[in-house]
Amino acid sequence: MIRAIAIDDEPIALDVIRLHAIKIPFLDLKATFVSTTEALKYLQVNEVDLVFLDIRMPDLTGIELATLLPKTLHVIFTTAYAEYAVKGFDLAAADYLLKPINLSRLLQGCILVKERMLKDSAAKKQEAHLFVKEGYDLVKIDLNQITYIEAGDNYLSIYQGHKRTLTRMTLTEISNRLSPDAFQRIHKSYIIALKFIEKIERSQLIVDGVKVPLSAAYKDDLLFKLKQ
Repeated sequence: MIRAIAIDDEPIALDVIRLHAIKIPFLDLKATFVSTTEALKYLQVNEVDLVFLDIRMPDLTGIELATLLPKTLHVIFTTAYAEYAVKGFDLAAADYLLKPINLSRLLQGCILVKERMLKDSAAKKQEAHLFVKEGYDLVKIDLNQITYIEAGDNYLSIYQGHKRTLTRMTLTEISNRLSPDAFQRIHKSYIIALKFIEKIERSQLIVDGVKVPLSAAYKDDLLFKLKQ
């Protein structure tokens, strides 16, 4: 499933994307925004795979906003102006859709993103470990042994059973290096390894014997992934 948001200062344009998205079974349009600043706030606390992004907007242009987004976030530009296409592809956009956008063209762009995501997932599966900085040292973390990750202030605590590694990273940064098939964000401050889940309760999980909070905002995504 592709988790997406759409950003456009024209509500009618957002309505078009919303109506098309309903007809694409592997696309989950989570939210739409007429404001780039509101969209950025959403992206800080929510995991998204794809952004439909208009180019001409009053605050930040789509081109300017795209340069601020994580490199792992897929972008499909949506605009009425063909002259921006070269610049859009220079930013490694997945696709560039000219308005008015029809369902067939939107579907084609989403298929391109899905193919990119499958390649990214396969590459992450091949990675068995990563190195993180702890103080002045680089520590090797075995991905298969991570039980859960907790964010606090500007640091992460990476737990491998009873072993804890403290590193200066964000959840978004480390999430981009983890396989989505093996790990899931369940709270604004927690990522867990799916294979270590022992019990799912109303507002918490038991992960390798440890109680971890489960946010309602992430529960549906977790249950959906466990059913696959």
